[in-house]
Amino acid sequence: MPRPDDPLPVAPHVPLPVDPHVPLPVTGVLLAGGAGTRMGMPKALVRTTDGTPWLGSVSRALLDGGCASVVVVLGAAAGDARVLVPDLPSVRTVVAERWAEGPGASLAAGLQVLDDGVVACVALVDLPTMPATVVRRVIGASAAADALRRAAFDGRPGHPVLVGPAHRGALVAAVTADPGDRVAGAWLRRAGVSAVDCADLWDGEDRDRPTPGPPATRPLTAQSPQSPSADRYDW
Repeated sequence: MPRPDDPLPVAPHVPLPVDPHVPLPVTGVLLAGGAGTRMGMPKALVRTTDGTPWLGSVSRALLDGGCASVVVVLGAAAGDARVLVPDLPSVRTVVAERWAEGPGASLAAGLQVLDDGVVACVALVDLPTMPATVVRRVIGASAAADALRRAAFDGRPGHPVLVGPAHRGALVAAVTADPGDRVAGAWLRRAGVSAVDCADLWDGEDRDRPTPGPPATRPLTAQSPQSPSADRYDW
């Protein structure tokens, strides 16, 4: 029989269930871990012609579009890229240590640091012209735990992609088992992702190759790692 001064037993942590219909805050997840082989350098280091880092352009689109905060996922040349991440209280950085295994490793690293009661709004660093209006339309009036929708452009799936916590564990498991290209897209289709047409707002095109003209950023250093498959996220 316990004595009055015995410490009370500590119950194990059990995540509280999330009502699938209650609006939740949204966190942007900006994937910027790839080597950028077709670009000739990691895309996390690329700037627009006016000198704005792509990391800054996409982070601000996510914030202006309705995300309460942004997680930037770095990988290749993470040390150099970190200084290009916007210095804002609402933006934090995580490094995908296994980024070279494939883009799914970066996605998993970003999703796994989110709290249970947060909806993820996933975007890619090679979308520097993505407007906040597209993010706002995909998020909609509210985002709940069972949210699963993505931008589409004349029937072509694109970004951002909204993933509620009810789906996040299964998506992380899928891309962890196979971090290669197209795995996340196949999973989203099987899970019944809804398309949100945004063709009237933007073309949805990513930027895989350098644009003609003077380089807007310094070249890739010889010490920066490269992987032939880590710069694509065709989902």
